[in-house]
Amino acid sequence: MLTAQNAVRRQRLPWHSDMKTAVLLLAHGTPDNVSEVPEYIRNVTGGRPIPDSVIEEVAHRYGLIGHSPLTEITIRQAQKLSEALSTPVYVGMRNWKPYIRETVKRMTADGITRVVTICLAPQNSRTSVGLYRTAAFKEAAGMAIDFVESWHDHPRLIEAFAERLQAALEKVGRGTTVVFTAHSVPSRTIADGDPYEQQAKETAALVAREINLPDSQWVFAFQSQGMSGGPWIGPTVEETLRCLRNEGHSRALIEPIGFVCDHVEVLYDIDIGFRDYGSQIGIETSRTESLNDSPTFIAALAELVRRRLERYAGGAHSG
Repeated sequence: MLTAQNAVRRQRLPWHSDMKTAVLLLAHGTPDNVSEVPEYIRNVTGGRPIPDSVIEEVAHRYGLIGHSPLTEITIRQAQKLSEALSTPVYVGMRNWKPYIRETVKRMTADGITRVVTICLAPQNSRTSVGLYRTAAFKEAAGMAIDFVESWHDHPRLIEAFAERLQAALEKVGRGTTVVFTAHSVPSRTIADGDPYEQQAKETAALVAREINLPDSQWVFAFQSQGMSGGPWIGPTVEETLRCLRNEGHSRALIEPIGFVCDHVEVLYDIDIGFRDYGSQIGIETSRTESLNDSPTFIAALAELVRRRLERYAGGAHSG
């Protein structure tokens, strides 16, 4: 079985003789089984106290989907990216194994001194990408790090989402209303000037434009609002589905443009939670296939990396 440790081929870049360069993909992480959910939640919250009811609900959701494939898919993405680039690609998770610090130790042992780092969250927020960035620079002190801050509008990313959307619309009907979604963040985050909301909506608009989807046929909603703390940005998917049903719509197709692979927010929140809610109020709800290891998505990652590596080859400083 492919593991995070052997997921990539390791070789020197032929045109860069003085520094050994690699790619580091960062993702959220996910527990391997339900019994690990409490420890995982503590990692996510940085040890802050969380009500038992929240932990129980998260465990319940993981139990219903059986297993979150986030780690396996991310490793597969890394393998395919490595093959596309002929460059070492590593995987580090912020909240679970393989932890970023463990991956960086392996990179150090492999002699890596320069790394292009991509957080697998295309839209930038200090509550997500910002935390990964901090962790990467902390753990990889001593390495030259080129961190990709955001890539929400990359043409190949847009193309990859558009391919999934086009295929889904062919199945459910071209006239079906599309609900683009991204993970919600605390309202205070956006109030402080965070670009996340604007970038998420821009990704959706670009995907709609890519397949000539009329503005009247798509809406945007934020999903997976936190179960504790202050207010989170909306509208929620539930509110959006209610509005569509009240307007006479009988079907809705969800495309989560804030996520790049299957995991609990897709397999439970959408496939179980939103579908069940849609059935209750009389609107049939389905979703597009996740990007996962889509060749077009891998091509997007490869182009991001090549652009950075070309800067190295030309003697540019990372930034």
